[in-house]
Amino acid sequence: MSLSFRDGAQRRTRPGQLAADYVATFDHRKRCCLFLTYYAHGDTRNRGMALLHLKQTYAAAGLMLTDEELPDHLAVVLEYAAIAPGPGAALLAEHRAGLELLRLALRDASSPWADILDSISATLPPLAGDHRTAVARLAAQGPPAEQVGLAPFAPPEYMPQSQGAVR
Repeated sequence: MSLSFRDGAQRRTRPGQLAADYVATFDHRKRCCLFLTYYAHGDTRNRGMALLHLKQTYAAAGLMLTDEELPDHLAVVLEYAAIAPGPGAALLAEHRAGLELLRLALRDASSPWADILDSISATLPPLAGDHRTAVARLAAQGPPAEQVGLAPFAPPEYMPQSQGAVR
């Protein structure tokens, strides 16, 4: 496969190497996650509801997903945006902070996929106010972590100070 880059260079990469690079980039780096609800909800229960909402949104537009892919995968969201441009653009804008963090992480890694995120970002409204704050928070803290219901199972030394030990 041959990839063309902005600087005019063309590079050939064996398909096996491309697959390995893809896995190293998108499966092993939290900031390079292609599942957009991960940035807003992390691996929490709230993410499950967000995924369900996306599936329902797609179904209402006539896009039926198989169980092979989660509805928040960037490729699926882009397919929806192609089918329903107005609502699709709104959905991408809703996940603007996560997309920006992904774009910046790919750019920092000199990834060949960074140009794709630059193109997507160029179609969205500029970052401002709350979105800039959300990107900075995501970069500093990462996505939310599940806190509810874990206290009874944690040893006292791992409990947050505000909860105290369970006795």
